[in-house]
Amino acid sequence: MNQMQIPHPASPLLPHCEPALPARAYYDPQWYADEQKTIWTNSWIYAGRVNDLAEMTMRRVEIGGQNLILVRDRDDAITAFHNTCRHRGSELCTEPEKKLSSKLISCPYHQWSYGLDGRLARTPFVSITPDFRKEDFSLFKVHVKVWNGFIYLCLADEPPDFRDVPDMGEDALDNWPMDDLVTGHTFVKTLDCNWKVFWENYNECLHCPGIHPELSAAVPIYSKGYMAPNEAPDWTPEQEAEHALREGAMTWSMNGMACGPEFAGLTPSERAAGQLFVTMVPTMFIVAHVDYVRAVSLKPIGPERTELRAEWLFAAETLAQPDFDLGNVVDFATLVMSQDGMACEMNQRGLKSRKFTQGVLMPQEFDVFRFQSWVRNRMKVA
Repeated sequence: MNQMQIPHPASPLLPHCEPALPARAYYDPQWYADEQKTIWTNSWIYAGRVNDLAEMTMRRVEIGGQNLILVRDRDDAITAFHNTCRHRGSELCTEPEKKLSSKLISCPYHQWSYGLDGRLARTPFVSITPDFRKEDFSLFKVHVKVWNGFIYLCLADEPPDFRDVPDMGEDALDNWPMDDLVTGHTFVKTLDCNWKVFWENYNECLHCPGIHPELSAAVPIYSKGYMAPNEAPDWTPEQEAEHALREGAMTWSMNGMACGPEFAGLTPSERAAGQLFVTMVPTMFIVAHVDYVRAVSLKPIGPERTELRAEWLFAAETLAQPDFDLGNVVDFATLVMSQDGMACEMNQRGLKSRKFTQGVLMPQEFDVFRFQSWVRNRMKVA
């Protein structure tokens, strides 16, 4: 029995065990439907990189069960609307992505057309009566926020303050050239698990020694089941922070070596850390390294299915190197994410036992507790 000693007052460890979310929160269709309305409709949700959305392009996006369009014009202005014509509700965009031939969004059904700002511009073939006002039939707008080259959308009438979304603060990535990075590789996988199962797995490292032998070797603290030194029961603030990566390693790659020049603006402590995690619940987390950045996003596609998407972002000059080895970079994190996916699907299957109604959170699962509290607050459940 691992009897817990009293941790330092500054320790993040929970002082006692906490009840987890009820098992039905991970598979019940009604719970899932309520989450779509309360969590995914009222949060800032990742919708792609600016560099991957070409000028004069319209792209379909789905958030919270709603069909949307994302538009970028010739002046690089980005707007978003519900994918529905104000005439009789037809879809405006029927393809995953479409190049716009003019500064108009035209409905393929009856050719009503809208400016890229959403205002109704043309209503061909119909007679206009005195009581019809074009200004009353603009497209339904969706809030847009661009941050560090990432595009976020929010369906709420009054979106939450974006400054509260990145857990490390809006300026956490200021020393990385985020706006200039380009996408060098994308990995997409459908997981047979609820989206919350993946977030809970992300928020603890108790599983690392058993699930991630390669990652635990690359980041030695993970081999102890800790994400950071302050999770050790005997930790005190006086202890000096250690280099996170194994000796000789600079970044997350198969051999630990950087794939190209290190980013020039990083501080000595950022270089020594080798990794910076910025978490943006419920939509994504960003892992910034000295030579590249990885963005991992989640999209619920059912009570027990989640789309996992990872994008590796590089400086253009790094990708242009004649000896650039993409596999050395992407294979490591792809292995880790595949192991996480396996663990999450295993967790999901076990949750369906009729005997299992609720789990328990241990002291080191303080971030899981924080996440579940966030869910409870938004779902308004005890």
